Amino acid sequence: MTTTFDWPPTVTEASRALATGRATATALVEDSLARIAALDPALRSFVRVTATQARAAARAADRAIKAGRRRGPLHGVPFALKDIIGTAGIRTTAGSYLLEHHAPKRNATIVQRLLDAGAVLVGKLGTHEFATGGPAFDLPFPPPRNPWDTARGTSGSSSGSAVAVAAGLVPFALGTDTGGSIRAPAALSGIAGFKPTYGLVPRTGVVPLAFSMDHCGPMAWTSRDCALVLDAIAGHDGDDPASAAVAPSDHVRALRGGVAGMRIGVIRHFHERDVAGDPRAGAALDAALGVLRRLGAKIVGVKLPPFADWDACARIIIQAEALAVHRRDLERRPGAYARVTATRLLAGVGLSAADYVDALRWRRQLSRTFAAALEDLDAVVTCTSLALAPAMADAVKPPYFGSRGPLLTPPFSLIGVPALSVCMGFADGLPFGMQIAGRAFDDATVLRVGAAYERATPWRDRRPPPPKLLRDPARPERHPDATLPARRHVEAARAAFAAMKARLPRGFAYGDEPADVFRP
Repeated sequence: MTTTFDWPPTVTEASRALATGRATATALVEDSLARIAALDPALRSFVRVTATQARAAARAADRAIKAGRRRGPLHGVPFALKDIIGTAGIRTTAGSYLLEHHAPKRNATIVQRLLDAGAVLVGKLGTHEFATGGPAFDLPFPPPRNPWDTARGTSGSSSGSAVAVAAGLVPFALGTDTGGSIRAPAALSGIAGFKPTYGLVPRTGVVPLAFSMDHCGPMAWTSRDCALVLDAIAGHDGDDPASAAVAPSDHVRALRGGVAGMRIGVIRHFHERDVAGDPRAGAALDAALGVLRRLGAKIVGVKLPPFADWDACARIIIQAEALAVHRRDLERRPGAYARVTATRLLAGVGLSAADYVDALRWRRQLSRTFAAALEDLDAVVTCTSLALAPAMADAVKPPYFGSRGPLLTPPFSLIGVPALSVCMGFADGLPFGMQIAGRAFDDATVLRVGAAYERATPWRDRRPPPPKLLRDPARPERHPDATLPARRHVEAARAAFAAMKARLPRGFAYGDEPADVFRP
């Protein structure tokens, strides 16, 4: 049987076709593998294709569905994983020479939940090293390239996940997000990327970056697809100390209501005053707000602390926690890291315990501010990024550290609330993303806003052109002296980080405690 789609199916389309017998899991997997073989040499999204296992799982899914034992909407649907998400017996490298031969004994909880739901794993996807760093060629795998223009990057760190979905290689993928690593590449690749509430989706079996800010979530063509995947992976996990014991939600069912009667806030000062960027991003957001108004939402202006405060607080916490994770290897094997990764990790050397605790106390204040702003609102929106996808040649250049520049994602990672990026238009043939955020554990409302907007706009009908194969630079020689970062780049990174640390408030009261993420 061949599939009957004009272009690669969404999760929703694939699920319906499987349920009605218009497609088989085997046909969907073969189509996916054929597209990977044809297109991924130019895109570099996959680091490992699990074709043999995928074909066997597809045949098993077809037998079960034919026998009336369909497990749910994901049964037989192909997917892929960011290569920091553990897979039993399949290498999980985190994009690093340090874990080049690492094959976990167990699946990550979210992987096992997808396999239990009958989804079919077709491979592992490229990532920035350890979900930090940046695009680099001194790593085991070249960085993924943007499907809309292969001379450009995608931001990160879930770069391969965004590319594979945007190019139609798989209907959905999983990514991780610590400061924007799902939403940023989703925006620059023109797909939907969802960071759930911290604690809603387990992190067990996922290589950590910053424990108190790491999130796992779905990346797909639409918000509805993200909701389908979220329903399969969300839920309490006793092996994850941050997992929240909350009642499961039916996120797909919650999409039905639309946005009529909702009050949606817009954080204009982020893109109009706080962060410099392409003015076309702000214009695209204004047009998107007009769509939400026509759908019956009331748009309300929201003022929060300046973006630089959110960014600095997030950076300090990430830097402290990441340095704790990597300190041993930085001391023993610094040359095993890419230059960009080592530079960024070393920027935090000298951060004190008091600085870290003060950043956690600051996070509590910022969380309270956000909660107060949403008291009479259903959600807030802003841009995801204020720039189009960067040229790859520029993205890999030093000094590798500084402000997050045009990315407006860190505030919502910092305080753990749900945040979604959806495509809100194009400029120069490249996509812009709108970011939608809401209250902790009100993930359904955020997805509902995104789905309503997507249904009312034409952006989901536009797919990337056939990719152009470009030659990668030669991979640098692998020895410590070749890969250690230059002293001037480390010093520049530390200076940039010191400027962020200087924003830390110093007037905390004796009783000002650190954040408990959800309880401001």
